[in-house]
Amino acid sequence: MKTNLEKKGAAQAAFLSSMIGILTLSAVNLGTEISEAFKETVFNIGKLWMPGAEGIGPYSGKETLSLLAWLISWFILHRMLRSKEWNQPAVLMVFLLGIGVATTLLWPPVTHLFLR
Repeated sequence: MKTNLEKKGAAQAAFLSSMIGILTLSAVNLGTEISEAFKETVFNIGKLWMPGAEGIGPYSGKETLSLLAWLISWFILHRMLRSKEWNQPAVLMVFLLGIGVATTLLWPPVTHLFLR
């Protein structure tokens, strides 16, 4: 019989949602480099709630979208996985793959490929 202490779904949900937040930050950063219209939209999102957003530009919107992606995905994944136990190595591999993709998207040689 499994106890609640043996269920790892909630921790795995936290892991995966942090990866989603980081991937969102990378994708939005790349999008703002590619499109001026998207950059302005992201900047406007940051100005909605962040004091002094004008001073940091679109970074305020990038962080806002990343935060929203992390919180929403954590809420959804936590509700889905909290009472389940998934294969720990598989979840770790998905997490590491996502972090690798996010890091690669921020690497200047890869970013410049999208800017051509």
